[in-house]
Amino acid sequence: MMSKNKHRPSRGLTATAVAVAIATGWTAPTLQAQSVDTLETVVVTGTRQAYRGEFTRLEKPVADLVIDEEVLAAAGATDLDQALDLSASVARQNNFGGLWNSFAIRGFAGDENLPSGYLVNGFNAGRGFGGPRNLAGVESVEVLKGPRAALFGRGEPGGTVNLVTKRPKATRAGEVKLTAGRYAHRRADLDYNQPLSDAAGLRVVGYFEDSESFRDTVETRRYGANPSFAWRPTEAGRFVYELEYSQQEVPFDRGVLAVDGQLGRIPPSRFLGEPGDGPIEARTLGHQLEYQHEFNDQWSLLVGANLRDTSLEGFSTEPELAANRQQLLVDGRNLTRQRRSRDYDADYRVLRAELSGEFRTGGLRHRVLIGVDADKFENDQVFLRARAPTLASRPTPQQQQAIDIFAPVYGRFPLPTPGPLTDRLETQESRGIFLQDQISLTDRFEVRLGARFDDYEQTLQDRAARRTVRQTESRVEPQFGAVLKATDRLSWYAGYGRNFRPLSGADFAGRPFEPNTSTSIETGLSFESADGAWSGTAGIFRTTQANILVADPLNAGFSIAGGKVESRGLELDLQGRLDSGLGVWFSYAYIDAEVSGDVLDPNFALPVRAGSPLINIPEHSLSLQVTQELQLAGRPLTLGGGAVFVDDRLGETGTTFELPGYTIARVFAAYEITSALSLRADIDNLTDETYYTNSFSRLWVQPGTPRNIRVSAVLRF
Repeated sequence: MMSKNKHRPSRGLTATAVAVAIATGWTAPTLQAQSVDTLETVVVTGTRQAYRGEFTRLEKPVADLVIDEEVLAAAGATDLDQALDLSASVARQNNFGGLWNSFAIRGFAGDENLPSGYLVNGFNAGRGFGGPRNLAGVESVEVLKGPRAALFGRGEPGGTVNLVTKRPKATRAGEVKLTAGRYAHRRADLDYNQPLSDAAGLRVVGYFEDSESFRDTVETRRYGANPSFAWRPTEAGRFVYELEYSQQEVPFDRGVLAVDGQLGRIPPSRFLGEPGDGPIEARTLGHQLEYQHEFNDQWSLLVGANLRDTSLEGFSTEPELAANRQQLLVDGRNLTRQRRSRDYDADYRVLRAELSGEFRTGGLRHRVLIGVDADKFENDQVFLRARAPTLASRPTPQQQQAIDIFAPVYGRFPLPTPGPLTDRLETQESRGIFLQDQISLTDRFEVRLGARFDDYEQTLQDRAARRTVRQTESRVEPQFGAVLKATDRLSWYAGYGRNFRPLSGADFAGRPFEPNTSTSIETGLSFESADGAWSGTAGIFRTTQANILVADPLNAGFSIAGGKVESRGLELDLQGRLDSGLGVWFSYAYIDAEVSGDVLDPNFALPVRAGSPLINIPEHSLSLQVTQELQLAGRPLTLGGGAVFVDDRLGETGTTFELPGYTIARVFAAYEITSALSLRADIDNLTDETYYTNSFSRLWVQPGTPRNIRVSAVLRF
């Protein structure tokens, strides 16, 4: 292998103290019931979130969807993909053989060669190679729709996902959850909270998972810990430190394939890699530190830092995609494969300072955010490959690493040693200044003005070619919004924003690509019931994106940033609970995402015509979840279920190959035997439907899990 350089409050609390306590998840142990009512009001209207300001649902000129802890628990979600299935605006994308989270919001995905980015407590912390994100240690998942570059900086035009983590609370509490299920699934979760004093607390969340799979020979092992510490040295200030550690061992699995364009010719269980490659190992070590200071009831300061190191290393054997090397296209039986070796490291460093507050001028109320941030992302990749020669040279089955897709024999040939392909270090650095002002022109009408200046630098060091190139970019991204409160429970909103996202890699001349840019406009309605039990949004949007990577028509095998795409659609989100104990979660999206002009596909140089749909984006998606609270023998019983509908989607860019639509149903029952012990049973994919969640090509298609049964027990102490 080639060498590389690795970088690896009591009743007498002040309003300020209450706001600080809620912002950290920390309240003093001596709070009485009367104070709790006050705190619940503060939770709704006064929680201070990074890059957010203090706004109620009806005051925001954007459509945000918060998937809270109760909804996640009802869904039985343990990873980020399962959580995002609850939002119809989010579509699954190619997940890199199961090694990372990849998703599109409102039709737009990010760089297909990197996992989708996400925020953690407002930090840009989701980039890197640490494997799929587990939800242990996560309290809620927020889908922040629309462009947010005016505050967050570079990102995706469709929206942003923010994970809100579990932090120390006021009372000592703990629970252990044990889960067992089909395919030898075993999992243990621990959540323990310990107050250390009236002003400090510790919380430890951890998990261990070991499981086989419906996929032949595929076994996974995952474990991690998320300890956090909170300290309130004064009523006005608080520190929070959080650590993220995880390790995952997951075989690289490109899924199944379509024979002559037809799925289902081989079973969903058929693994087409080599068990002898062993698992890919993915690791994460992250640190997040925040200090928040409340000057008074109107002004607060938030300062934070995030450091996150991730790595991914191992071998894989995968279907060859080049048509002139693929034997399956000739005989319909023997699949030509490549063997690959990856050694990826990513370091991410983020610093942030933000001042939020309000003031009045000439009778107008201003709520402002003023801040600065800086981040540095180092993406270090060594990628080796062994592949067969072209079919014209009549390669042997061993040269092709061939496998019979109908009667596979693993280990038939010695595993070849991959040779050099990619050896590079890419560094992206950015420094930004941002300002947002939401002005109340009347009691009913508000406007939001925002802008962000970014100074950005990208360096690409190609160690194999001994070449280093740099590019710099300075950009100002604006944001405009308006909110009209028709009533105390209904508001109309509208928003406009621009966005940019750096592109990894370089063109034929070795120059980094120009950043991807976008503009978006949206409008809609937000509402909530008088008792707060029901809330929702309904809106329409249109987003255009430029500088999409497409094939270079003059230099085969290289790309240029020259494509344009457009997405427009309608969204409806509704959630609430009746007095009878019936809870409802509903999310629907219609998304029309297409290419705006004729281009060549960046991977295979296939012609893509204007109006062609984007890969893995369904026109119609729906997510429904229903729960009912009951009593059995005087103890709480919860029955529930849900369904996810996903429409037909394009399965391979530049072709007509489609993934069929599907509807997946699930049910569950949870019973509290005692105050300390509860049991739960889940049945996923109740009808045992065969379905496919995403693909990259007709030879890389991810099948969904068949009917799956899980039982779990929770012991609280």
